[in-house]
Amino acid sequence: MNWQKLYNPLVIALLRSPLHSLFDKNTMLITITGRKSGKRYSFPVSYVRDGENLLVISQKDRTWWKNLRGGAPVIVSLQGHALKARGETFTDTEMAAKILLQILQSTPTYQQLLHVTLDAKGQPEHPEDLTHLAQEHVVVRMGELSEIAA
Repeated sequence: MNWQKLYNPLVIALLRSPLHSLFDKNTMLITITGRKSGKRYSFPVSYVRDGENLLVISQKDRTWWKNLRGGAPVIVSLQGHALKARGETFTDTEMAAKILLQILQSTPTYQQLLHVTLDAKGQPEHPEDLTHLAQEHVVVRMGELSEIAA
């Protein structure tokens, strides 16, 4: 059985509840609209803050991020607040590698998660590891965040 079929509904319920603080230090709920179906989809994703933006890393073989190509509106539930945002994807290997390196430098736990080790200067010990990571993943940036009026 796919573990996400059990995990995602539980995390979604927690993120929408008063207990959201148990998960939302690095997990948020994102709601997107399918480009073809028009159906709304919500699911939890890990994120990293980058100034006013939120960054999400996804494997390219996932399909949800494809709805955000060229930029699209999304709703994120973050720390008990629903926010409107604009999601955009970075699939170009060179650009994705730059953003991924920033994430690895700012959030060291991602080095272990993504199997890329940085040296003392903050550069990949094996540059091909970063290139491979950028080829296999997409970076999604949630920007233009604003509160949704109650």
